[in-house]
Amino acid sequence: MTERRLVGHDNFVRHNPKSDRFPIHRFHHIEFWCSDATNVARRFQSAMGLDLVAKSDLSTGNKKYISYVMKSNELTIVFTAPYSYKIDQEGSVEPHPGFTHDDIHKFIIEHGNAVRAVTVRVDDARVAFERAVENGGIPVLAPHDLNCRYTGKSCTISEIRLFGSGVLRFLSGEFDGPAIPNYEPVAVTRSNCIGLTRIDHIVNNVPKLFEAVDYLMGATGFHEFSEFTADDVGTVDSGLNSMVLANNNEFVLLPVNEPTFGTPRKSQIQNFLEHNNGAGVQHIALKTDDIFHTMREMKSRTALGGFDFMPAPGPEYYKKIPSRIGENVLTAAELEELERLGLLADKDDQGVLLQVFTQPVGDRPTVFFEIIQRVGCDKDPVTQAKIEQAAGCGGFGKGNFSELFKSIENYEKMQDVVVRK
Repeated sequence: MTERRLVGHDNFVRHNPKSDRFPIHRFHHIEFWCSDATNVARRFQSAMGLDLVAKSDLSTGNKKYISYVMKSNELTIVFTAPYSYKIDQEGSVEPHPGFTHDDIHKFIIEHGNAVRAVTVRVDDARVAFERAVENGGIPVLAPHDLNCRYTGKSCTISEIRLFGSGVLRFLSGEFDGPAIPNYEPVAVTRSNCIGLTRIDHIVNNVPKLFEAVDYLMGATGFHEFSEFTADDVGTVDSGLNSMVLANNNEFVLLPVNEPTFGTPRKSQIQNFLEHNNGAGVQHIALKTDDIFHTMREMKSRTALGGFDFMPAPGPEYYKKIPSRIGENVLTAAELEELERLGLLADKDDQGVLLQVFTQPVGDRPTVFFEIIQRVGCDKDPVTQAKIEQAAGCGGFGKGNFSELFKSIENYEKMQDVVVRK
């Protein structure tokens, strides 16, 4: 039998077979399970310019858990933490069907503050669940119809296993709120928004790549959008293999990474798997239309409880930027600010990617965020009229992998992480 191998980024030929088993449209929201939703949500609110738009807690009749919905444009993040299971829960009113204290406590012990649910908008969450399970998806939450007591609108949600303890949540129906029904709306009197627009892609780390992607592609019909191997990373110290999965319209992008072995240092992916006690979401890429404005704001908040960022590469990296991405893509002032803010730049055959990575945002060296701006792919080739930007324009920063991995390796040294292979 021929050994199955990845061909690598340069040899991969992109093809969209439109193979979704049911219509899938966009990311809707992600949900973190954590031990203290109040403080985690407030930190994210400040660090990322999110608005508190809805809540579910003791004041709304929820006696099982506290949950906050944070939003910036299309970006929605939910933070949920359990109340004590010893309090009287009679008459509790909560948004999530199927919630159990055993599940959330086990999750928090295993993973710390981590992403429990990746939610996508579908035509019919009942059909999505049935077809996914028919094709190997592991059921977690059977379809539930939910009616919103605040808006009168309804929706259906269901869940299958994603990777590890995470779930892929399907949502459909007329409900157009920021999360799921029966969160009490919170009035936003003054927005904190600093330009984050939506989720661009969500990266999962797994022990075995082919097992993981075969499972998810089988359940959903997703196709391969791109791939990378250890050779693409460009550092001999550690590496990864990666496949990027996508839905038909390619706005739901799910890269999946596995560790490689036999290098002088332990792969960062293996380090994640050990600290996370298994597979899970490694990072979430958030899109902005003006990364300079967004990053000026985020950097100004670092010392006030915001996020720290990975160290910038040296001056030689920035000298080569114009020749790498094109002489006229960024102005002289933008190139200067790119270096001052420690941003990275790369391109593919479609457009340009500007990106930067936070350090891990919790106690464990696991979950972090990527802030990106995609440049190009937003004009009709014939009329030159403005159109919605093509998903994945500019790629995923292959040209920056070496700099990123060196930065992570240096971070691990600072954290005294065991890095032996």
